[in-house]
Amino acid sequence: MEKSLQEVENEVVDEFSMFDGWLDKYEYLIELGKALKDYPEDKKTEDRLIKGCQSRVWLDCSIDGGKIFLNADSDAIITKGIISLLIKIYSGRTPQEILSSDFSVVDRIGLKENLSPTRANGLVSMIATIREIASENL
Repeated sequence: MEKSLQEVENEVVDEFSMFDGWLDKYEYLIELGKALKDYPEDKKTEDRLIKGCQSRVWLDCSIDGGKIFLNADSDAIITKGIISLLIKIYSGRTPQEILSSDFSVVDRIGLKENLSPTRANGLVSMIATIREIASENL
């Protein structure tokens, strides 16, 4: 049976709580980024770039069975890890599930306050873009 959004968010919180310091958590984010599936070069287009990110982040989606599937890439390794974390949580969800989420998982793991201001702004832009995709596909 498929896990609920809440269950996946709680798993992510548990995963992050296993690490003592933010250096270890950054390493984990980097590993998540490395594990992200390949992103096609021909989809690295202006219209797929997330506005508001200092690094370049491309986000693409497809709809299948009423669910949104996300794929992304970034030219910065930590940023790639951040977007891969969001994909891990929100890809494969319905637009309603995404829009009903308050995205508090990023606060619960302490991500936002442990990023540089420009990366934190990028995170906010990534979340806004995922919410926008969901609202466009309601």
